[in-house]
Amino acid sequence: MLNSTPTRLLVVVAVLAVAVGGSAAVPAGQALVVEDAETGERLQTIPVEENTTVALEYTHSVEKTRVLDAYAVQDGELVMTRMEFKSYGAGLPARANVTTENGSFVFDPEGSYEDLYVKPGRIAGHKLHVGEQTYDLVALSDARSVRLYVTHRTVLDAALH
Repeated sequence: MLNSTPTRLLVVVAVLAVAVGGSAAVPAGQALVVEDAETGERLQTIPVEENTTVALEYTHSVEKTRVLDAYAVQDGELVMTRMEFKSYGAGLPARANVTTENGSFVFDPEGSYEDLYVKPGRIAGHKLHVGEQTYDLVALSDARSVRLYVTHRTVLDAALH
């Protein structure tokens, strides 16, 4: 029955379709996605594991001092774990239980987010830290608003990206 070339070719194509289709559904981990908030265009997809640190670092617009907002990847969300800042100013926690470490104010905020929206600024110089890697969020987005979120990757996604 499999003696004819067209039949063998059809069987090979069917097997490949099942293999590719199956790999598209098999989970291969998580990834942090940076996408244009307006268009939905993916600007960057970064593989992450559970508890990977994701941090936004920038210069406060009024105080002109460094701010760092740190999150941990947990169960497909970004859980805020730390905020560091050098001086109090607009948008910074004035009434929180703040401690000092190495000349910075440190705050352990509550909050878990499915997605974060950020407007990278050229003056603020937003940087995105993912594990040991650092990305220039301003250059990556051309200073346009971005959405950050964690997604589950399939084996096919991992192979393609």
